[in-house]
Amino acid sequence: MDHEQLTQLTATELANLIASKQLSPVEVMEAYLERIECFDPLLNAYITVCRETALREAYRAEEAIMRGDEIGPLHGLPFAVKDQFETAGIRTTAGSTILADYIPSRDATAVTRARRAGAILLGKLNMTEFAAGLGDPFKYGEPKNPWDLTRGVGGSSSGSAVAIAASLCAISLGEDTGGSMRQPAALAGIVGVRPTWSLVSRCGMLPLCWSMDAAGPMTRTVEDAALFLRAIAGHDPADPQTSRRPVPDYIKELNRSIAGVRVGMVAELMDERFVAGEILQRVQEAAAQLEQLGAIVEEVSLPLLAEVGPAMGIISGSHGAFVHRKWLRERPEDFGPILRRRWLAAALYPAQVYHKATQIRASFRQAWLALFQEYDVLISPTTRGVAGKIHYRSFANTRQEAERASTWPRCPTMAASLAGTPAMTVPCGFNKDNLPIGLQIMTDRFREDLMFNVGYAFAQSVPWPTRRPSLATSEF
Repeated sequence: MDHEQLTQLTATELANLIASKQLSPVEVMEAYLERIECFDPLLNAYITVCRETALREAYRAEEAIMRGDEIGPLHGLPFAVKDQFETAGIRTTAGSTILADYIPSRDATAVTRARRAGAILLGKLNMTEFAAGLGDPFKYGEPKNPWDLTRGVGGSSSGSAVAIAASLCAISLGEDTGGSMRQPAALAGIVGVRPTWSLVSRCGMLPLCWSMDAAGPMTRTVEDAALFLRAIAGHDPADPQTSRRPVPDYIKELNRSIAGVRVGMVAELMDERFVAGEILQRVQEAAAQLEQLGAIVEEVSLPLLAEVGPAMGIISGSHGAFVHRKWLRERPEDFGPILRRRWLAAALYPAQVYHKATQIRASFRQAWLALFQEYDVLISPTTRGVAGKIHYRSFANTRQEAERASTWPRCPTMAASLAGTPAMTVPCGFNKDNLPIGLQIMTDRFREDLMFNVGYAFAQSVPWPTRRPSLATSEF
């Protein structure tokens, strides 16, 4: 097997081949490092590549296998993490020049758990500034969509999506506040999972909005995501908000029949005024495919979705402004102009505006959770459009910002973020320009097992998850 073929294997396939001694962790690491060297100079998925330490750990992983040591489920897998997660001795920038020289003394808990399961840290992945600066130029180069190098993948877990789509790592760790994993994953044609809020520790993850931030997998397949999530989930004493529930073996649940599963297609998120026609068509085809697999699909309406966009903007903006208040006062020029303006404005929200937003959120969450008494799963598009051409927004005026805010209520990823429920995007086809489209699958709290089950059944029945972008050195 040559290096090109090796890097096209899924993480699950690699893990099985490594565990059975059919593949060397060193060979796997060398293949990925070679591919990064070849393709990343233009793709800009990475901020930092840990070449020497990754190779050393790969040799140790190989020695452990040869000795017959007990190994973890991710043994020898090259993984990369969004540069929002602290890594001991390796700089963690959060996509900002303010932290360009920040070298933590510890690993984030999610990183520690991945390493304990045998994964080898390959590098730190590109992101929007402080996981919020979409619209400003990226401080470490614009991540490019491997399906079309003139397009981006949105934000904020941009590098994580590019790295998986371009086969520059086997698994990646991202972060999602309002859709920061799911949207880039959908635009890059991969799987992105936002777990139940509190399922994965956020210790060592630089914050944006404490009540919505969630760490999770970004992978090629649903099976890879299930494998990775189990390794990093569970209670962490260093993060008292993490759940104490036992973490299921998600892999064991994948092959269950979905016959009889009740699926609600959310009408407000299928509105042709806000979502591109090709995306609606692919999602409707996905719903029909779920019916072919035995699921019961119905349209469901939740009018309160029209109120949640501004509420989310107020809550997340207020939290971001508070977290970064010191730098906003002392180093405002080091922020991108759009992000600086957004957070300075958010710092001026009156208390009653913030409290009203939290009341709307509470009412919405109650109504959203009630839907899962009638439906097992909710589905929608993941994004309103396909990946857009790379450009930067101008320094918008107040009217432009108000007009932009008016479309927030229809952003498909916000509902799960506000409610703290799990959501996953899986590929569900392409548009006429061969750009990926994502199907969002959402379940009740701590029902990742069902979410994976439905996503896996769908993915196994369609050809989209096996398609990969074609990259050649001539493109660079």
